[in-house]
Amino acid sequence: MGEGAPGARAQMGRRGRPERPRRPQQPARPSGPGRFVALAVALAGLIVALALIGRSASGSGRAQKPRAIVTITIPEGLTRTQIAALAREKGLTGSYVQAAASMRAFNPARYGAPRSLANLEGFLFPATYQLYAGSPATALVARQLEAFEERFGPQLAAAAGHLGLTPYQPLIVASMVQREAGVRADFPRIAAVIYNRLHAGMDLGIDATIRYALGDLSGPLSEAQLRTPSPYNTRLHKGLPPTPIANPGMEAIEAAAHPAAVGYLYYVASPSGCGESVFANTYEEFEQAASAYRQAVAENGGRPPVCRRR
Repeated sequence: MGEGAPGARAQMGRRGRPERPRRPQQPARPSGPGRFVALAVALAGLIVALALIGRSASGSGRAQKPRAIVTITIPEGLTRTQIAALAREKGLTGSYVQAAASMRAFNPARYGAPRSLANLEGFLFPATYQLYAGSPATALVARQLEAFEERFGPQLAAAAGHLGLTPYQPLIVASMVQREAGVRADFPRIAAVIYNRLHAGMDLGIDATIRYALGDLSGPLSEAQLRTPSPYNTRLHKGLPPTPIANPGMEAIEAAAHPAAVGYLYYVASPSGCGESVFANTYEEFEQAASAYRQAVAENGGRPPVCRRR
């Protein structure tokens, strides 16, 4: 065997004795004022390094401000063009009307809607939403569709089936209920009138559908407007209008899925002016109620009667 790897033994000195390994020399430490100067320099370097790290992490020397949040409350029964006005007021970017035409992730055909549907009217769920200021209108539409899908579940689809309808058809009815009813208590009864007239083969005669076609949501309709040939004219065309005429809330949707068990065929605004409707089974009863309302309007100078309840 050899004597081992190089350096395995202590080196031999000139006199044949092993030399003690020498300790490496340590640099001299500063003392007195020099020691404090060195410490100050080290601390300054550390501070500069931390500042550079912070600047690099933030991307700039300035702190990022938190993004502002806007709250958008969409009342029940608005059309997509009315919602578009709210979106503009809140500073959302882009066209809400265009965004509400279609959304790749949302398929209305799942609910029985025609594949050729021109827009998402009826599916734009009314609620309160919070978005970052300056968000695109598509973000609001996506949130509304998500809220609709969360609420319009299998139970409502099953209820539509029990009525012999697709889920889309009660949504159309709900939109009319939402626009026609003055108080929530009347929702199920107005829904019942709509279904009863459909089953009897009668036209619906709902002026709110004509208003939707004309884009005229207030003020009296002229005789010429009442004769408009639009498929939304439920005075001229029997059956439901082609699409919802507004975006209904859950109470109207529930009423359309679970109408009241009544035989009414007519309703008219109450002369009380408090929002209720008067319901009737026959045309004669309807004419009496309508005459009472016209009288109340005349007594109020041609304006709708004012509710005097406290």
